[in-house]
Amino acid sequence: SWEGKPVTSIGNNAFRDCTRLTSVTIGDSVTHIGNYAFYYCKRLSSVTIPDSVTSIGAGAFYYCYNMKSVTIPDSVISIGAEAFYYCDALKSVTIPDSVTSIGAKAFKNCRGLTSVTIGDSVTSIGSYAFMYCFRLKSLTIPDSVTSIGDGAFESCLQLTSVTIGDSVTSI
Repeated sequence: SWEGKPVTSIGNNAFRDCTRLTSVTIGDSVTHIGNYAFYYCKRLSSVTIPDSVTSIGAGAFYYCYNMKSVTIPDSVISIGAEAFYYCDALKSVTIPDSVTSIGAKAFKNCRGLTSVTIGDSVTSIGSYAFMYCFRLKSLTIPDSVTSIGDGAFESCLQLTSVTIGDSVTSI
């Protein structure tokens, strides 16, 4: 029996295509958000991820294009590929110091994104991670980053200022 036992993981595709879902509260016993868990929840407007979560799966919030805000806590270590792909309404994102890798296409097509803060533990920025973030104007890549993938900031048309940390060995 599952009665009385805490939920520790949101499974792959758990709420996929729940197009009328507008809000979600994730309990603080959850440690993992599965791949494509909230894929195409197009009316979902904000998400607070509790500080029990250590990993955000691939495509977890893919096509949540009305999501205006997301809080990523200091417990998260990895942000999967395409995790926030096409979150068009997202204006700013802070990637905490706990995160070590930003997956490929993680924030691709976040066309409303104007501000990105990358934490001091990120070592790699995946291919096409911020591609088509048209409104992103400035960016600081911390000293912890050693590699920046192909097309990571491709077509960031308003990008006018980039500071690249001392540890980058490949772009």
